[in-house]
Amino acid sequence: MKQSIWVGFDPREADAFAVARHSINRHLITPIPVRGVVLTDLRTGGLYTRPTSRKDGRLWDDISDAPMSTEFACSRFMVPRLAKTGWALFIDADMLVRRDLLALFKSADSDKAVMVVKHDHQPTATTKMDGQAQTRYPRKNWSSVMLFNCDHPANQKLTPELVNSVPGRDLHAFCWLKDEEIGALDPKWNYLVGHSDPAIDPAIVHFTDGTPAMAGYEDCEYADEWRAELARWAA
Repeated sequence: MKQSIWVGFDPREADAFAVARHSINRHLITPIPVRGVVLTDLRTGGLYTRPTSRKDGRLWDDISDAPMSTEFACSRFMVPRLAKTGWALFIDADMLVRRDLLALFKSADSDKAVMVVKHDHQPTATTKMDGQAQTRYPRKNWSSVMLFNCDHPANQKLTPELVNSVPGRDLHAFCWLKDEEIGALDPKWNYLVGHSDPAIDPAIVHFTDGTPAMAGYEDCEYADEWRAELARWAA
């Protein structure tokens, strides 16, 4: 079955995107296409039409009437349409991959429409990253690593019209799916720095509060590994 990998891209986090993509490719034994989810490309292609604006220097989602911490906050849900068929993995840009992602694809359950790590993440801070608002919503961080079964009938409801019209919190809560259509991944596939159980040996490290390149997060867990990966890419 066809497999593809998609990484969210935001120009403010170009270094994070480079680390994510480089660490993916460095660990892949069997090549899998790795592509970016780039907002300008989606808008130019007419696929993404959600109205956005700028408020106080932040990207604002007009439908949700809420800030967007990244350009791919909602556009990530276009991945099944972009991939068209097979299994498609989406990950946020602020990730460090430490294992061959083929193992993640092999864990896929064909009965499920999407597979995620089912975090119970209730952040107490009000800001994250480079001063972005830290929002709370049901199933927070489930959508930061999503393994989509693009051929599952339930995902036919995830149309561009839906993605472009409903509040972001509904998309992140998987509003188009029944609970039983959402499969569970091992927690190692989306380890939340500063929040997940330190006993876990993560396959994917998620710098959800901020990457080591951001002020205040220079000494967080796995920061040295992240910087080493950035140096490998730069070399």
